[in-house]
Amino acid sequence: MAGVGVEDWDRSASRRFVFKSRGLDQARGQVRLVYELDGLEMSEILDFPSVPVDDARREAIESALDLLHWVAGVSYWKAGCPDEMVFSGRAPDAWEAAWLNRLYRQGLAEFAYRNRLDVESWPLFNSNVEAGRHAPVATGLARRSLVPLGGGKDSLVAWSRLVRAGERPDTIQIGSSPVIERIGRQLEGRHWMVARKLDPKLGRLNDQGAWNGHVPVTAINAAICVLAALLMDYDRVVFANERSADEASLVDESGRPVNHQFSKSFEFERMLDEWIRRSIEPELKVFSILRRDRELAICKEFSDLVEFHSVFASCNRNFHLQGPRTDRWCGQCPKCLFVFLGLAPFMEPARLTAIFGRDLLADPERVDGFAQLLALDGAKPLECVGEADEARAAIMALAGSGPWSEHVVVDMLARRLSQTPVPTIRQLCRPAGDHLIPAEWLHAA
Repeated sequence: MAGVGVEDWDRSASRRFVFKSRGLDQARGQVRLVYELDGLEMSEILDFPSVPVDDARREAIESALDLLHWVAGVSYWKAGCPDEMVFSGRAPDAWEAAWLNRLYRQGLAEFAYRNRLDVESWPLFNSNVEAGRHAPVATGLARRSLVPLGGGKDSLVAWSRLVRAGERPDTIQIGSSPVIERIGRQLEGRHWMVARKLDPKLGRLNDQGAWNGHVPVTAINAAICVLAALLMDYDRVVFANERSADEASLVDESGRPVNHQFSKSFEFERMLDEWIRRSIEPELKVFSILRRDRELAICKEFSDLVEFHSVFASCNRNFHLQGPRTDRWCGQCPKCLFVFLGLAPFMEPARLTAIFGRDLLADPERVDGFAQLLALDGAKPLECVGEADEARAAIMALAGSGPWSEHVVVDMLARRLSQTPVPTIRQLCRPAGDHLIPAEWLHAA
C-alpha cells in the first residue's frame, strides 16, 4: 500500500500501523520519527539544540530514541486504532511491550471514553522477545538539573524550590510558545527550546474523520526530555507534577478509572523510572519535585512568588505547541476556574482579579463551571485540575469569612456543600504520599 494519500485513507478500514524508523541527525540536532498508517507515511520532526555528543553515550541515546519513537507513536496510531503493529527496526521485548500497552491503554482512557471505544479490546503491542538490550551502564552525566517549563504556576514553584535547595537549574520548553520563552529568559540559568512538529497529514486525517482526542502528552514530553538530558548532559530532569494528578477524573460504565492526567501521575512517573534504569541510563533521575503536594499547597506557595504573577499562564485552551491563541486566560475553561479558585484562599480579590483580568467568583454565569470542579455527581472535568476535595475545601474556606464570602459563586456553592463533609485546607496542604524525590532535596519539597 505504499504511496497511499490522505484522501485514500479510510478509518473503518484501518488495519496496520508501522513504527518505520527513527534517527538523530547530530549535526543538525534533528530527530525524525517515521510511522506508517495503512500505507500512509507520516513523520514527526523534533529540533534539539545542536551539541557535541559523548561517544560513550551513544547506546543510551539509541535506547532513548526507541522510547521516544514508541511513545510519540500514540498520536498517529490513535487515528485508526488498527489491530496490527509492525516494527521495521528493533521491536520491544516482552517487558517493554507490557509497559507500552499500559501507557496506551491508560493514557488513552479518556480518548476511548469520549469516542466510546473499548481499550481492553485493543491488541496493541505483542512481543515474544524475552530481552532487549543489555543492562545499561552509567555514562558520566554531569550533576545538573533540567526543569521542563510549561508556563504555569507548577513549574515555577518547582524551579523556585530547586533554587532554595542550592541548585542552579536550567529550563527546557517543548514547542515555540512565546509566553513560555519569555518566562524562561526571565529565570536564571540557561533556557533550552525543542521544536516539535507533528506531521500535517495527521491534522488532515482528523478533518476527514480519524479518531481524535486526548493523548498522554506529558509522557511524550518526558521521553523528549530524557533524550534531551542525554544530549545536553544533565543527570536530573525535574518535573512539576503534583499529587492531585493521581485522582481519576471519573469512573466509566465498566468501572474503569479514566484519568485525564495519567501521564502526570505517580504511577507513570514510577513506570518511566523503571524503563530508564532498565534500558537507558541508571544514573539519570526523572521525577517530580512536587509529587508530595496537592494543588492547593502549590497555589499557597505560588501566591508568594509575586514576581511571576504577571507572566504565568495555565489556560490549556489558549496553549498549544505554537503558543497561546489569545491572551493568557480564557476565563471559561475548567483549568482557569480551578487555578482562580485554588489561589483565592491565599490572595485578596483585587490581586487575583488583576492577574485574570476579571473576578471569576463574582460572575453568576460561572457557577455551573465551578460546580463541576466539586464533582458532586462523582465526575470532575476531563482537564488538568485538582482533586474535588480541594475545590470543596477552597469554597468552604472562602465562605467562612473574609473578602470572598459574599461573592455569588462562593455563596451558592457553599450552600450546595452544607451537608457534605469537607476537609480543611490545612489538612490538604500537608505533604504526603509516595515519591522519587532525592533525599537531599526533601527539605525543599
